[in-house]
Amino acid sequence: MRRRFFVDEIRSGKAEILGDEARHLTRVLRVEPGQRYEISDNRNVYLAEIETARKEHVIFRTIEKLEPPREHVHVTLCAALVKFDAFEWMIEKATELGISEIIPVEAIRTEKGLELAARKRLERWRRIALEASQQSRRAYMPVITEPVAFDQILSHHAAYRYVLDECGGQPLAAILPFERLPSDRVALLVGPEGGWTEEERSAIVQARWKQATLGPLILRAETAALASLAVIQAGWLLH
Repeated sequence: MRRRFFVDEIRSGKAEILGDEARHLTRVLRVEPGQRYEISDNRNVYLAEIETARKEHVIFRTIEKLEPPREHVHVTLCAALVKFDAFEWMIEKATELGISEIIPVEAIRTEKGLELAARKRLERWRRIALEASQQSRRAYMPVITEPVAFDQILSHHAAYRYVLDECGGQPLAAILPFERLPSDRVALLVGPEGGWTEEERSAIVQARWKQATLGPLILRAETAALASLAVIQAGWLLH
């Protein structure tokens, strides 16, 4: 199976990768002119041949447009900010699981200062998503937005909106819709360390998010997010 790389743009049938990414291709993967790979500009996927492979400059020439895999469901992960090592691990693994969008959320119990620091980490987080997208051969990279306040996320629009809550709700797998479409949009709201406050829980119920649980065990925020994504993806795959 061919490796897939993301490029900024494809112009006149050619695309280039520069800098650190190019060095990785030439020094680690040892790509050479004439070798064929797949490339994506985050809109379309192409079979392409390497035309030039220098230390910090790799040029691809497209050969044919490929049919991208069908997206089974568009899932937005609305994740309360947690310590960055855990949050970055969540970004990487959620990307591998096919997440479409990640929205960092500032909850009441979010550690002070994380929201401001998160804005400075966006470029790093998008880089993590890029590398995970290439590793898992995704056709499109997930969108990672700037952090939003808790009250803003409550109005997020999706056909199905689930919130994980250790204090109540039905099993997530049991409340997935029986009839569903690949074009459906799902939003998953995951709380911070320490869980939701009663004030937040009341607001969530008022905003009509469906409360869901993964069982009696108390999971770390990042573990709960990934387990839920796997359940949702499996549910739509079985449609």
